[in-house]
Amino acid sequence: MAPSPHVFAMGMTIRTMMRDVLISLIPVVVAAIYFFHWAAVKQLVICGAACMAAEALCARMRGRRAELADLSAVVTGIILGLSLPGTAPWYVGVIAAAVAMGVGKMVFGGLGMNIFNPAMVGRAFVMIAFASSMAASGYVAAHASIDIMSQATPLNAYKQLGQVASLFSLFWGNANGSLGETSALACLLGGVFLCVRRVASWEIPAGVLVSVFIIGGLINLSNLANTWTVAHDLFGGALFFGAFFIATDPVTSPLTAAGKWIFGLGIGALVMLLRLFSGYPEGIMFAVLLMNGLTPLINRFTIPRPFGGI
Repeated sequence: MAPSPHVFAMGMTIRTMMRDVLISLIPVVVAAIYFFHWAAVKQLVICGAACMAAEALCARMRGRRAELADLSAVVTGIILGLSLPGTAPWYVGVIAAAVAMGVGKMVFGGLGMNIFNPAMVGRAFVMIAFASSMAASGYVAAHASIDIMSQATPLNAYKQLGQVASLFSLFWGNANGSLGETSALACLLGGVFLCVRRVASWEIPAGVLVSVFIIGGLINLSNLANTWTVAHDLFGGALFFGAFFIATDPVTSPLTAAGKWIFGLGIGALVMLLRLFSGYPEGIMFAVLLMNGLTPLINRFTIPRPFGGI
């Protein structure tokens, strides 16, 4: 996929990469627990345990030994848990984990062979199958002490009621939504760590944010009276979480530098398209899955020409 010479980081293994991802998720997990309390802990524990159990079961069915020590199942579980609302019942997380590991990963042959992001495959399934349970604004009496869990998500509030959330609440995280999407600051801190460690390719989140900034900025300029600005598009919803932790999955994203830019720009454009014209204002999940399907074509058409080649 790239001309020689190639430099290999011999110390970089699957386990060390997954460890770095887990470290980068610490700010997001802390923010989720801070804002959603035990609801976040419950969801993360359920999804993490269910993903490991599902991988072990699928490996046993295939007559192979489960490679739980590489931490990939744990990472999928944490990302899946952070992509679900705290109000979702326990069985939603278990089913999402089973679909993520069984259909999204193991059916393709296991780690490194899946076409689509496993966590998003699981989330997409429960989003369709349990739409009412996946509504983050669904109020649960047991969580009455957590005020933000009884509110509509910022994107839904704007789409349906025309209400505009404050930029501070979107950036800090004091807003309802999936556990990992509410704090843009926490996602940014963890995402920068991933890019600095070179576990994630910076071109992908940069492409996502640039695309949303350009499209959102043009819409903003076309209607300056609207109090929903391009900053709301950037900080609202799961854009930062998806750009840094989901889109950057090295297995399901392009390998070439140009391909990574195309991939990121495409995700950002699809997010804005879904936000503007669909009834589902949070489009990062579907945008990533659609671009995952295009990854093989992007790789094929962006192979760099070797020096001196024709």
